[in-house]
Amino acid sequence: MRWLALVGGVLVQIVLGGVYAWSLFGRALQAPEAMGLSHVLASVPFEVAIGMIFVGASIGGRLQDRSSPRVVALVGTALYAAGILLASFAHSAEQYWLLVLGYGLIGGFGLGVAYIVPVALLQKWFPERAAVVTGLAVGGFGFGATLTSPIAQHLIAQSPADPAGAFRLLGLGYLVAGLVGSAMLVSPPSSARKAVREGDFTPAQALRTPQWYLLTGTLTIAVLAGIALISMMAGAAVDVAGLDVGAAAAAVGVLALFNGGGRIAWAAVAQRVGQLPVLIAILVIEGAALLVLPHTTGMWFLALAAVVYLCYGGAFGTMPSTAGRFFGLTHAGAIYGLMLVGWSLGGVLGPLAASSLVGETGNYTLAFSVVGALAVAGVLLPLFTRPPKQAASR
Repeated sequence: MRWLALVGGVLVQIVLGGVYAWSLFGRALQAPEAMGLSHVLASVPFEVAIGMIFVGASIGGRLQDRSSPRVVALVGTALYAAGILLASFAHSAEQYWLLVLGYGLIGGFGLGVAYIVPVALLQKWFPERAAVVTGLAVGGFGFGATLTSPIAQHLIAQSPADPAGAFRLLGLGYLVAGLVGSAMLVSPPSSARKAVREGDFTPAQALRTPQWYLLTGTLTIAVLAGIALISMMAGAAVDVAGLDVGAAAAAVGVLALFNGGGRIAWAAVAQRVGQLPVLIAILVIEGAALLVLPHTTGMWFLALAAVVYLCYGGAFGTMPSTAGRFFGLTHAGAIYGLMLVGWSLGGVLGPLAASSLVGETGNYTLAFSVVGALAVAGVLLPLFTRPPKQAASR
């Protein structure tokens, strides 16, 4: 049953990972024949979606710890698909609010509810390989944009004046695949759950430790830096790297492989050398790549972007098992669900800051230099983080 749960968890994450193909829609919505949005407005639906993830994950995490992970995932994926379908009715600038409501509020909330379920559940099925298994699961999230990008680009090209119309078929596909994957998510037997209870933290106890805040801060900075690039990758590939629109769309899909691969690869390294050294390395490498990125073109630009995607994914591949190691697995869903406030904060602040710094003049150098420097400075957080004492001894 645990292998069935693993397959289902990966499938759910692939569906949810389609959210990272937003930069294709964001660029298309800026075209004069479409909605003619500014850089900032084109990023708002994506920012709202990422901001809502914490709300959904904090609720979904508690529910799946207490009840049926399958039901929670089914509800989450259904809401996510419903939000995408609602966004498909945004045919003009006057209907822009449908993108914010559907893709952002409803879709982002559903995404958060469903996302946390495999992350928490699979650690309970595979406690001895928690880092690798959660890396595999969230790796599916990174690969989601690889599958979505070519389909989305094809659908957008069919009707450039109505880019949001592409969400109709995508939403239906997400609904079917998401429900199938969710149906495979089952809880481990009670004997397996009892084996990990002694000394585990409750959510309230975890929130009283400095370690929870240090780890959440680390996640926030890693997300902010990486998603600043991801949110505008299609535009940066054209404006900085010098690619044409078709090649930029292909790059979005290919780079998503590095997002997914980073979640698996860094998690495997963390299983061997420990999570904290990996988190330190992720921030240093991610920050350095962003600092150099705007001074390159062509393949060098894409190579450094791939490094950023690897590190961004690596933070998500490493952090669930870090939280499990620090706070235990009994309340893993609720505790890590609360930590995903870092994803929401970084997901909102990163694209907002980057799009504002880029502005209408296309100042990518300033944008990527600022977020790159922040990532390097963020190394101080995991550097001073140590595992807490067991809850039972506090």
